[in-house]
Amino acid sequence: MVDNPVWTIKSILSWTIGYFKNHGIEFPRLDAELLLAHVLKKNRIYLYTDFEQILNKDELALFKSYIQKRVSGFSTAAIIGEKEFMGFTLHVNEHVLIPRPDTETWLEKVIQYHRNDQKLFIADLGTGSGALLAGFLYYCKDAAGVGVDISEEALKIAAENGELLQFGDRVEWRRGDYMNALAAEELFDGIISNPPYIPTDDIEQLSEEVRKEPKIALDGGKDGLDFYRILAKEAKKHLRPGGFLAMEIGINQSEPVMEILKETEAYEKFEIITDYGGIERAIYCRKKSA
Repeated sequence: MVDNPVWTIKSILSWTIGYFKNHGIEFPRLDAELLLAHVLKKNRIYLYTDFEQILNKDELALFKSYIQKRVSGFSTAAIIGEKEFMGFTLHVNEHVLIPRPDTETWLEKVIQYHRNDQKLFIADLGTGSGALLAGFLYYCKDAAGVGVDISEEALKIAAENGELLQFGDRVEWRRGDYMNALAAEELFDGIISNPPYIPTDDIEQLSEEVRKEPKIALDGGKDGLDFYRILAKEAKKHLRPGGFLAMEIGINQSEPVMEILKETEAYEKFEIITDYGGIERAIYCRKKSA
């Protein structure tokens, strides 16, 4: 940052937008606004109504550290520690996968299917920040659920979000590797998951911002399908008859994941959920009743 004895909101915002553009940041203005608003503990509108406000030394130092983190590859959400998702704000950090709008599109549809169901008991496997389970419980007021993750750091964030959204005893967070955190005879009305689905060899080709996220939340094995094989085989043991399984998928994965599910002969009523642009985002099915 150029030495300058006086930085106003207007001047530092303008400089940062240009700096981000030069470093290939996809949304330079939005990211600059979000970071500066967080430093000042104000909303983004404030930046344009009080643009002549001078930043003090501590604010400048903090904002400078945010700028350097952003150009080094950390997402804005990970830096400021929060992300909007499904109409509410979640706590996030570098230990969790940052929730994405792509996930909202399929989760919204699953919620629509079950919003009026009574006393559903849901499991979210690989919960990370708790985003999927939080979204479900937020809109399905009578539901309860269990969020499972192997990462203790991720579960700390999930627990914070459970408290933030005041779920109380409607939610339980468990540490474990997918199904081994569930009791042998424990049954659920639904299982949701955004499993790791990036093929191992493709990880290095991802954007730097994505590669800064936990590899354990990205790496789906050689073909990206390892966790779908686990879910297809094990979920049937923990679903009530007629219970649903909903999983996010990657690009061009719908066909192989459908094959994996059908090979078990345990599921029916398959649906590929697409986003508003027609891109396949998730697979939804139900455990056979008999």
